[in-house]
Amino acid sequence: MDQELVKILCCPQTKVPVELLASGDLEKLNRGITEGRVKQVDGATLKKPVAEALITRDRKTIYRVDEGIPIMLIEQGIAAAQI
Repeated sequence: MDQELVKILCCPQTKVPVELLASGDLEKLNRGITEGRVKQVDGATLKKPVAEALITRDRKTIYRVDEGIPIMLIEQGIAAAQI
């Protein structure tokens, strides 16, 4: 993902800046998805592993990145406490 874009993005709800999710945390997230225990804010269970994601700097919310496009929708955020 383009680092310049990451620098200007923030959580749409809290306005906290985001950064790329570290590979170890991405592995934990995908393990949780595979086990069927990761839900979005809207209650939907994630079904497919995530190739890339952003996390707020306060480490509370994760936003997936699909094919290089950050999905910064509040209802599709993922509570980081799940991983």
